[in-house]
Amino acid sequence: MMNTKILPHQLAMALEDAPQDLKILTLDCFDTLIWRNVHAPAHVFGDLGENGPTPQQRIWAETHARSRAALKEGRNEVLIEQIYGALLPGHEGEVHARGVAAELEAEARHCYGFAPTVALMRAAKARGLEIAIVSDTYLSRDQLRALIASAAGEDVAGLIDHFFCSSEYGVSKSEGLFKHVLKKTGVSPSRILHIGDNPKADLTPAQALGINAIHLVQFSETEQQRLRLEASVGSIINAGGARQAPCFQLHRAPLALAVPTLEDPAEALGLTTLGPVLHAFATWVAEEAEEFAKDGGKTHLLFLMRDGYLPQCVFEALGTGLPTHALEISRFTATAASFQDEATISEHLEMELECTDIAAIAKQLLFTEQEAKAIIRKLPSRGRSQAFAAAVQAPVNLRKILERSKAFAERLAHYVKVQVAPAPGDKLMLVDLGYNGTVQDKAEPVLRQALGVDVSGRYLVLREQKMGRFDKKGLIDGRHYASTALEAFCANVAVMEQLCTAAQGSVVDYDAQGRAIRAGNSIKARQSDVREAVQQGAVRYVAEREKAFVRLPSSDSAETRRQSAAAILARLMFLPLPSELAVLESFEHDVNLGTDSTVKLFDTDIAAQGLKRRGLFYMKGAERMYLPAELRGQGLSASLTLFTQHCFGLDLKYVDFCDRAIDLPIIVADGTDILTEKVKAYPTHDGYFMAAIPVGECRFAIGVQFGRLYDWVQVESAQFVPVSTFLSDKAARGDEPIDALPSLEGMEQVAPHLMRCEDQAAFMMVPPPVLANKQAMMLTVVFRPIAERQPSPVAASASPQVAPGAGAR
Repeated sequence: MMNTKILPHQLAMALEDAPQDLKILTLDCFDTLIWRNVHAPAHVFGDLGENGPTPQQRIWAETHARSRAALKEGRNEVLIEQIYGALLPGHEGEVHARGVAAELEAEARHCYGFAPTVALMRAAKARGLEIAIVSDTYLSRDQLRALIASAAGEDVAGLIDHFFCSSEYGVSKSEGLFKHVLKKTGVSPSRILHIGDNPKADLTPAQALGINAIHLVQFSETEQQRLRLEASVGSIINAGGARQAPCFQLHRAPLALAVPTLEDPAEALGLTTLGPVLHAFATWVAEEAEEFAKDGGKTHLLFLMRDGYLPQCVFEALGTGLPTHALEISRFTATAASFQDEATISEHLEMELECTDIAAIAKQLLFTEQEAKAIIRKLPSRGRSQAFAAAVQAPVNLRKILERSKAFAERLAHYVKVQVAPAPGDKLMLVDLGYNGTVQDKAEPVLRQALGVDVSGRYLVLREQKMGRFDKKGLIDGRHYASTALEAFCANVAVMEQLCTAAQGSVVDYDAQGRAIRAGNSIKARQSDVREAVQQGAVRYVAEREKAFVRLPSSDSAETRRQSAAAILARLMFLPLPSELAVLESFEHDVNLGTDSTVKLFDTDIAAQGLKRRGLFYMKGAERMYLPAELRGQGLSASLTLFTQHCFGLDLKYVDFCDRAIDLPIIVADGTDILTEKVKAYPTHDGYFMAAIPVGECRFAIGVQFGRLYDWVQVESAQFVPVSTFLSDKAARGDEPIDALPSLEGMEQVAPHLMRCEDQAAFMMVPPPVLANKQAMMLTVVFRPIAERQPSPVAASASPQVAPGAGAR
């Protein structure tokens, strides 16, 4: 018995289990023989020209044309000419014809023949079978044949003996088109094999007539979700202009072909996500190198280690013939070589002191461990940053930094000379993930001066913090995206860095022979094994892409690859799938500052806690390596809110998330007076509310009268937070919340966080904390109502309800 389902990579062998007396192979056309490089068929309508219809107008016109045909002719199927008649009422047929031609040209740009299906067709011809196309389409036979010839080649179109188009027969496949196939060919149903991607259109109606039918399963549910989310994110990230651009997905066919053959989720992550992104990046880098070659001179492609490791692997898999070098220049070494005068040192301190540990800065300034400890030991408890800056800029220390940096720059230049051997006048193209091009900023003056070379930078994502004077471009940069969108990409770049990096320590210096000296690799062996599998999948994508296409669609260009890559990358960064998070859950991120410090890539427990305690507003000030990963599992609304806020720079405040409130009764006591008040508790997440209660300079004790409102309540937390940082987007160091030490009066804790209130008088008393430095504080109480307090039976019986008009007895 034949299988009724087949996967894309099995298509070429579909005839092996078919009946021996098979006479005809019938195929669905779209998404079986001819695929599109966009997410949905209607996305082609976004490419009908500036003067053409919008996608929605084109959809409305088709709906109108089908309604007209049903009313006047009793049929649901229409020709494309009838659609343009409905779209352009009152115009002559020539105008309609121009619209039809424009749409057929757009289809031809975006369609391609799926190689496994073509291989099946050739196998069928070798077996002596006839081939028929059976398609639900508004195209005529001639139009459909021309499209197939354009997308797959005239030789492929020449393999087809029959065309059955629903538009010409007036019925779809589910309405009886297969009956016309049987009638016209005169072949017994048992001698026909039909394959198509839609079970309702291709499987059920064919089987009902006794035709052998197989459902082509393009994608698993997981892959369908991945592509849907990529299209959704792409619609946001690539939004702009008056027209909705197509959501390009140039990787659909390679994924359909390869994913079912993968068993390792890590390899699947590499193939489905990093592969398409880095393939687009690699082809763009190759095109940029070719542009450089037109100007004469030799260009050296230098992939910066460690993050440039996987981009180099994918680039080499392309087989461009362009030689590459793996160059180990880290942010630490480039910066260490860049201190030419007091101004460059001062600028470095200005950029780093507010966000980097002082000990790490001292190491970057090339002080020895003993020298750094001596400087730090003398720093006061307050104003440490200013004191450190003054200390390192003292004449004796300035001299040390400048002398050591000059020697470091000489070692760096010698390393590049040994590894690359550039001649004066050559071009060095630094290739990296991005995102600010700091290594290029620091190293370019050194290399220009020492080697007499021109330097450029080509990055996957580029958003410069300063308007640079150097030659930099990004596949994804400010030429195509708003600065807020670029910030969205860069906010979560750590996940790409960890997946693309080489399994080695970061370079910290160079020896006299021009060799890199590396720090120890602090990443765990298991993480390296998983990363290696991811990278294997990414490189494999290049080969799988070649297998999927008979010929590439003409719209496969640097621009469409960029749009597709941006959507894929944004989806990974903001809407990672559960299967991807399972691969990444144990990952740590090393900060690459010449130290062996690592932090966990993401922590879902922190996000769950933050959402309960602060709601969606918690995300604005959260400084995490991969925050969106932490939010997955908390609902799509949280993830999309974070994404759109980052992408468009939305000015959302805490109050904007508060659309209802609870009046929470409290007692305020300062040792002499007791007051009763009500405060507003606003919703946070998952049914929780937060009440923020001012307690002055820790003067007031607060009693929260939960018993007035609830029989049962879940108390998540009670903490004191400085007023100055409570509503700030960024929490300052030393301002972490202080856990309160409440006592319960008339409340019983029956499980962790779960409280039963004995009566209306039950409350939770929270004394103020004892602080060395007096400052205004807020008490934040986060709780979730479980059961509201109900009137007692005694109280209810004391106030009997009397029906209107009833008299006393």
